Amino acid sequence: MHLIIGLTGGIGCGKSAASQFFSELGVDVIDTDVISQQLTQPAGLAIHPIKEQFGKDFITAGGALDRSKMRELVFSNDDARLRLENILHPLILQETLLHIKQSQSPYIILVVPLLIENREYRALVQRILVIDCDEDQQLKRTMSRSQLSEQQAKSIMAAQISREIRLQNANDVIVNNRDLAHLKSEVLRLHYTYLSLSQNS
Repeated sequence: MHLIIGLTGGIGCGKSAASQFFSELGVDVIDTDVISQQLTQPAGLAIHPIKEQFGKDFITAGGALDRSKMRELVFSNDDARLRLENILHPLILQETLLHIKQSQSPYIILVVPLLIENREYRALVQRILVIDCDEDQQLKRTMSRSQLSEQQAKSIMAAQISREIRLQNANDVIVNNRDLAHLKSEVLRLHYTYLSLSQNS
């Protein structure tokens, strides 16, 4: 049985950079956001049900999900958000389980932004790794990476569970307040820990 590490953290904390470093070490990284994007590309498995639920206005001329239009809708309409989640979540979970089955690395990094809130994904992981940073850093990174206004970035942060709850649920924490070299060294440190745990599991 694989040792599966659930990697999570707030928006802008550095989940993508950390998971990229794990990948460079030869670890299989399964990222639910990447799977979601693949499902909503042209001919993706989610396109037909989204078109049926929301209409063709939410699909681009190229046949992909119109992300900005859908983001606008789901941020202002809880019913629409739930309808979208009911389409995407079972498909994402199905793909995730398939990737886990096919994995060849000693342990797996499973990246789930809403890991703490999601019972199905929590049941899949043996440890939770939280990528953390202070809220000022988080706000700056989110604004610069996603070209969002301060208000938009703050509203996304407010919609996620609190930093305190994430940290209470963590088995391991990387504090990502410094540069990428520091983040890389922290990933390497945990890599050796996880290799050792995977041999014992």
